[in-house]
Amino acid sequence: MASSFNSGSMRGGRGRKLKSEINVVPYIDVMLCLLIIFMVMPSSNNPSSIDLPHAEKSVRPPDAYIQVTIKPNGALSIGIAGKNADAPETAPNRDALVRKLAALHEDNPDYPVLIAGDKESKYDDVIQLISEAKKMGINRVGLATK
Repeated sequence: MASSFNSGSMRGGRGRKLKSEINVVPYIDVMLCLLIIFMVMPSSNNPSSIDLPHAEKSVRPPDAYIQVTIKPNGALSIGIAGKNADAPETAPNRDALVRKLAALHEDNPDYPVLIAGDKESKYDDVIQLISEAKKMGINRVGLATK
């Protein structure tokens, strides 16, 4: 009986060969699931508003400076603030404001320019004004904080 058991499992004396291959189908399934998860997640995490950081006041603000104010509705005003303060003038558009800024800088070349933007105003408007001031040769341009 023992001999028939051995001969039946060996199938004529030849043994089974081991397969040395890796089955990659489960790995592909896992990768596709991860891909779908990473494609869906960013679309559900869009923030509706961005809170910008708050800065502290500088130790010593300038005595006199040219202040440009940007309101959220697009209204622009410019004037001299500080010890030689005058009433700020409203500007109908950015070109008029840039011309007035050039005239004020020509009259007062030592005064720095401070841009005061409301937190609801467009970030692009502030950056464009900083760029225009730098193009005019104004080196001291800052942002006013509350």
